[in-house]
Amino acid sequence: MQFGLMIIGDEIVHGSRADKHFSFFKTLLQSKGLQLAWVQYLPDDRALLVRQLKRSFVDGGPVLVTGGIGATPDDHTRQAAAAALDRPLVRHPDAIKILEDITLKRGDTLDSAGHQQRAKMADFVAGATLIPNPFNHIAGFSIQEHYFFPGFPQMAHPMAEWVLDHYYQQTFFQTKYAHRAAIVDGLPESAVGPVMDNIEANWDGIKTFSLPTIHQDNPGEAHQRHYRLEFGLKATDAACAHIQAAWEDALAQLRALGATSIHILEKSSEE
Repeated sequence: MQFGLMIIGDEIVHGSRADKHFSFFKTLLQSKGLQLAWVQYLPDDRALLVRQLKRSFVDGGPVLVTGGIGATPDDHTRQAAAAALDRPLVRHPDAIKILEDITLKRGDTLDSAGHQQRAKMADFVAGATLIPNPFNHIAGFSIQEHYFFPGFPQMAHPMAEWVLDHYYQQTFFQTKYAHRAAIVDGLPESAVGPVMDNIEANWDGIKTFSLPTIHQDNPGEAHQRHYRLEFGLKATDAACAHIQAAWEDALAQLRALGATSIHILEKSSEE
């Protein structure tokens, strides 16, 4: 099963904070036999978020969304999700109860300015379901298989694990994946292209990939530069049964083209 990932926040898009989500979510999904299909980095721009979320809701499928669900004016994700679905924001009774308990435990009053600001974090898209937050108990929300978390990794990451375990456990390890990869020297990507076309045409369900690099034995001498690339195959479900035969076919074609060396990798860049 495949998931999308939206990482929202000016601080990440503009580089003032390093992204700690992509690697975590990719690894988390893989650990449960799931796959990250795509990722978007988006700024705190409400109009842009509305457009992207509207498209994502129409496309369907599960999407994990981090960032922008706070209560300050630069947080737009809750409002954008509501606009994308043409639904109102409503105060969720369970979410506001959590916030009221937090306020009272702090010794504050429910009519204070601080609580009134904090209470905005209980305003979710009409029809949304809460996602528990073990870090500080301020909930995220889900609607139409889109799961909205705070931007803080300490909150978002355990919340995402809860979502997967709670809603998708029956899909864990239901899709079979297989990869083959090697570092190939001596062939430009242009020469490998026909091999890729041939493999995909003759082996049903097998996908190819090529990741070229510039390799120099002596960086100071450009004439010593030579071709190097990572070449590989990937397959899902039924196609996994013949990936090894397709791989042997591909290696034979690469050798016939004049590859000077082929170093088989235990793990590909596509995994």
